[in-house]
Amino acid sequence: MILSDRDIKKAIKDKRITIEPYNPKQVQAASIDLHLGNRFLFFKRASHCVIDVKKPVDDLMGEHRISGNNPFIIHPGEFALGMVYEKTGVGEDLVARLEGRSSVGRLGIIIHATAGFINPGHCLNLTLELHNVGVLPVMLYYKMPIAQLSFEELSSPAQLPYAKRKSKNKYHGATTVQASQIWRYFVKARKK
Repeated sequence: MILSDRDIKKAIKDKRITIEPYNPKQVQAASIDLHLGNRFLFFKRASHCVIDVKKPVDDLMGEHRISGNNPFIIHPGEFALGMVYEKTGVGEDLVARLEGRSSVGRLGIIIHATAGFINPGHCLNLTLELHNVGVLPVMLYYKMPIAQLSFEELSSPAQLPYAKRKSKNKYHGATTVQASQIWRYFVKARKK
């Protein structure tokens, strides 16, 4: 069952949902509006020709920061990682789903490719997988509305929420945009 605005506000008051900073005006009928953070990662295509998923990709990416009225410009066909301004989290009895805003989607901007699900017990500044599928470059500004988060109750609290999964917990508590950590799976496989 998706939480309504009434239930979202109650869950925030009861600390089952955390959002910092929080403005009650962000709560919509069945979601919370989220804003764009100021840090981005992009692939340095001029110096790299392939991604090896068995190796860290940090050195393949460059970082860009924006502030005030200085935009991040995403060109057609480009992909970049961004971040949500607000730090968000859900309790052990909830999950959340990240979705784009229709106003941004109508410009050709996709805000996530696959990482739109927030596990029970997870708390972080969410990473956005930004892709411009339109035909013109789009200027994205710090703290502009970029996404929305909806919430669903679990049938019972999770037995092992994300925060307590120490060995498999790669992104919990992230406060900045992070490159993929898929290479860690291969390091663990080699150790076995």
